[in-house]
This record gives sequence, C-alpha cells and structure tokens, in this order.
Amino acid sequence: MPTRRLSLPRQNVPSPARGLLKSLALASLLTAGQAAALIVPMEGWAPLNGDANRWTDAGGACLLQEERHTQSFPAFDTFEKASSFAAQMQKTLAARGKTQSVKNVAVQAVDREGAWGVLASYTFVKAGVTYRVSQLYLSDSGKLRTVTGSAEAAKASPCVSGMLEFVRYMAD
Repeated sequence: MPTRRLSLPRQNVPSPARGLLKSLALASLLTAGQAAALIVPMEGWAPLNGDANRWTDAGGACLLQEERHTQSFPAFDTFEKASSFAAQMQKTLAARGKTQSVKNVAVQAVDREGAWGVLASYTFVKAGVTYRVSQLYLSDSGKLRTVTGSAEAAKASPCVSGMLEFVRYMAD
C-alpha cells in the first residue's frame, strides 16, 4: 500500500498560538533572514525539497519545521515565568478551539539547559484532515524561534513518537 506523503506548504503548518502572541501585543510574525538550520538527529529523515529548516521522515508521514521570526519573545529564566506564559497560552488556545479547529490543547514550560521554553501540543483540523502538532517556543536573542512537529492524527506512523520526543526533549 503506497504511503501518502505529508506535504504542507510552509505557510500552512498549523500555528493557532500566533493569535496568542498577537494578543500579547507582540509584533506580527515575519520570518527572519537565513540562520543556522535545524539539525534533526533521526535516522532516515531528510530536508524537505532541500530546505534545511523543514525535515520529513523517509515515509513522508511526519514533518519538522524550524522558523525564526523577527517578533520579540521573552527569555524565561525561571520555571515560574515560563509556566505563567504557558498558562496564558493554554487559555488563549482553548478559547480559540471554540471558534477554530484547535482541540486537545496542552501547554507546559520546558527546560532547555538553564533557560525555559514553552511547549504547546494540540490537534488541528485543516481541509478535513486532523493533524497532531507539537510546537516549541523559544527565545533566540530576544526573538521568537519555533520548532514544530506535525503528522496526521489518524495515521499510526512509527515516526511520530521520535518526532514528538525530539520536539519535547532535544530541540533547542
């Protein structure tokens, strides 16, 4: 049985949390210039169409994407500050779920070698397909950097657990 490739254009990777960031009076999301590319240490993964900021597994079921933005994003130096932001994000994403296709929202603070980031996980429906999304928000010199993993929720692909572990524990 042929494997269906997941081919989400860059601008269509789900990111309902962008609304939260806008509501927090941060600037609009604009992709920054070229920066160091995401390194994906998983066997069989390769850059998508030669773009070292977008990676897919060999079967095309999972997608990892790194984006660097010009938008300001605070560096969290304590668990409490990151958790407070995560709680605000949780509320905003849950509220968006009532009007948009965002469900099963979970947001938490995550440690990144002494600094703190925020990890949001949710399901998102686009064109009738439900995607499972895990999105890491980090401060990179005061600017927003996201690492997003997504896959179709209905597919039981072996790449999903490794992708989710990478976003949760290894991406920095």
